[in-house]
Amino acid sequence: MIFERAVRPVLFRVGGGDAETAHDWTMRRLAALSRRPAALALLRARYAYRAPRTVFGVDFPNPVGLAAGMDKNGTALPAWPALGFGFVEVGTVTRHAQPGNPRPRMFRLRDSEAVINRMGFNNAGAAALADRIAALPRPIGVPLGISLGKSKVTPLDEAVGDYLASYDLLARHADYIAVNVSSPNTPGLRDLQDRDHLDALVAALVSRPAPGRATPPPVLVKIAPDLSERGIGEVLQVCADRGVAGLIATNTTVSRAGLAGADQRLAGEAGGLSGRPLAARAQEVVRFVHRQTGGALPIIGVGGIVDPDDASRLFDAGASLAQIYSGLIYRGPALARAVARGSSR
Repeated sequence: MIFERAVRPVLFRVGGGDAETAHDWTMRRLAALSRRPAALALLRARYAYRAPRTVFGVDFPNPVGLAAGMDKNGTALPAWPALGFGFVEVGTVTRHAQPGNPRPRMFRLRDSEAVINRMGFNNAGAAALADRIAALPRPIGVPLGISLGKSKVTPLDEAVGDYLASYDLLARHADYIAVNVSSPNTPGLRDLQDRDHLDALVAALVSRPAPGRATPPPVLVKIAPDLSERGIGEVLQVCADRGVAGLIATNTTVSRAGLAGADQRLAGEAGGLSGRPLAARAQEVVRFVHRQTGGALPIIGVGGIVDPDDASRLFDAGASLAQIYSGLIYRGPALARAVARGSSR
């Protein structure tokens, strides 16, 4: 409540109200906080919450994670566990550093508690992320997932090599690898969800030795909410055939259904929609995947979580873990703890 009354209005005015400027401002302060152990200890005392569970062979102190996209370059890794997150997913990172799409490319839809972004995988590249993680003075204390995507300059028929190059640099640091083939903001990327493309990519990653470690990290596939049931079924068949450890459901959507009236003025902005309007569809996809696999494929549910009840519905639908992103923008840092507490009831 304090965040919503006092802090959020200030953040929404940073940079003249530009959403990406406010995000960058926040990340710089979290990065600075990450270098202050005493401050992190105070945050842990306030926000940390234990509700342990083990999923795809990894131990999680609680089932609530930070979704990819918030900390693309891993600049504030120690801060997220201190804010109550049970795991952190960084990225999406690409083999080649890239600036992403032109600005403006992020838009807040306040009445809908949603965000539209067309960032385009802006990041410093896989090598830079690997160096940053290696330079941390100690482990962050919770599982670290690393989301891999295709570089924009890489042709679709060379995508496998592009992902493998990133994997070779980063797998040693990852508790799991997320294969992002579902962002709407890189041309042609979603074609990698097609069965043949996905099969080749996943087969290469799952069978790849991980330099610097005895056993490779689990590989998960992240899918779009816009896939049909038939399309999801094909993804699930590839996952079963290739030994994928889990599924992340879902990414952002190109749909604009569920926007509040005042936000319709932004409906024409290109990019993926996240936040509350995605909640119902994310639940549908999680429920479908859980039913189709008989619960054999662990699911990280993501999409539309702005309060503990949203997460509970994803868990009830069959998710083993949950991730939040847009909800942080509207509900603030207490959200992770609140969702984690709700998951243990």
